[in-house]
Amino acid sequence: MPRSVGLESVEEALGVSFRNRALLRSAFTHGSYLNESHGEAPESNERLEFLGDGVIGLAVAQELYQRYPDRQEGELTALRSELVRGETLARVARALELGRYLVMGRGEEEGGGRDRTSNLAAAFEALVGALLLDQGYDGASSFVLASLASEIEDAPLGPAPKSSKSLLQELLQGQGLAAPSYRISETSGLDHARRFTAEALSEGRVIGRGAGPRKSSAEQEAAAEALKRRHPVTE
Repeated sequence: MPRSVGLESVEEALGVSFRNRALLRSAFTHGSYLNESHGEAPESNERLEFLGDGVIGLAVAQELYQRYPDRQEGELTALRSELVRGETLARVARALELGRYLVMGRGEEEGGGRDRTSNLAAAFEALVGALLLDQGYDGASSFVLASLASEIEDAPLGPAPKSSKSLLQELLQGQGLAAPSYRISETSGLDHARRFTAEALSEGRVIGRGAGPRKSSAEQEAAAEALKRRHPVTE
């Protein structure tokens, strides 16, 4: 936590209570902080992010299966994809003000890291992963569904929304530019918890960066950042 924000304050703000507060601390520790921690932060939130991602997907799938008994697999898959994508989780994280609890390196913070979509989505996933280890699946899934309640209510059933990569391609081609390309600029983490950093390029110039546990998700985050830079009203 930032030194001015104690763990008890975080628990009170989020309406949770941890038996093992070390898990809560890890959930908000960004990888960029480790080099500055001097042993204070033994682990970042990346492994918890990996765990939480699975819990969120399962909790949302169960909720949609029960909520829409007459809907087919394709429709439910499209709706689940909309609800668990990074942009949606980051929106939920902003509503919970998770960014203010993140502990990160100075460069990451100065670069706007507290409001970066990928960081906020990762923080939410890591928090859910921490809840799973501390309170079991029931506690973690209850938190997920409570946090996503308004998103679930407002999400329309229908065709899958266009991805950030598709939207960016349409935007660039509409401006007479070639379709964007992507490259993985960095790979970090252990074999079972890889983290990829991707760059979106237009005409050989980097227009967006993003990170995620998979190459595809990192590219989507890079496209999302590029969209915000070139078309600020796009979310």
